[in-house]
Amino acid sequence: MRARAGITLALASACIAGPIWAQMDRSPIPLPRPGTTAPLARVAAVTAEASPTAYFASPLPKPRPKLRSQNGQAAQLSYGKKGSVCGVSDIRGRTISAIRGKAGCGISEPVEITEVAGVRLSTPAIVDCTTAKTLRSWVENGAKPTIGRLGGGLAELKVAASYACRPRNNQSGAKISEHGKGHAIDISALTLRNGKSLNVLTGWDQRVDGKLLRKLHSSACGPFGTVLGPESDRYHRDHFHFDTARYRAGSYCR
Repeated sequence: MRARAGITLALASACIAGPIWAQMDRSPIPLPRPGTTAPLARVAAVTAEASPTAYFASPLPKPRPKLRSQNGQAAQLSYGKKGSVCGVSDIRGRTISAIRGKAGCGISEPVEITEVAGVRLSTPAIVDCTTAKTLRSWVENGAKPTIGRLGGGLAELKVAASYACRPRNNQSGAKISEHGKGHAIDISALTLRNGKSLNVLTGWDQRVDGKLLRKLHSSACGPFGTVLGPESDRYHRDHFHFDTARYRAGSYCR
């Protein structure tokens, strides 16, 4: 009797449990997420022997690759075209109308620049694109490497003059200055990010500042056709004069 009762109880349990397991095995598979094509991977088949907690796993999204430049280094943010001039993204400013001057002055395609290679100008400078590009090249390849990390790096160029229709050195009867053609810019000081100023007038004869200013003056010779400083003449004792005039003998640097 006991054996028959045990068999009866076992059959009853199987009848009850069978539909439950069968229903679990027929649980609907979740639909794939939008944008994925691979089917979801089943971790464990739900069978009479498997745990009732078996589940289906959703695929994890792949991590985004880090932004890298072609040389493998972290890519640098670049300027957009908006607000740039002369076809160079990090020469910031605006194009202005042609300047018609007298006695050979004027610029056919002038630009008013406010920043080059991440270094701002103290006041907007009006020049042609050749001069703007040359200034940008000097800042990037000459001035910034010379300053290095001193004072946090180079922040600003103090502009003493750019376009002006006048004779050389403001001397009556002299030839038209390169300033009158948009080919020149004068820099009287360079300001660092910590506020320190490398002033041409007061720093040229100082031991530390003078050494830096001489290197800055020298680094401009080559990119610019003419480079004048405190030792060239009395007219340039308080600023650097840079212009893009070209000479057969090469750059004129004093």
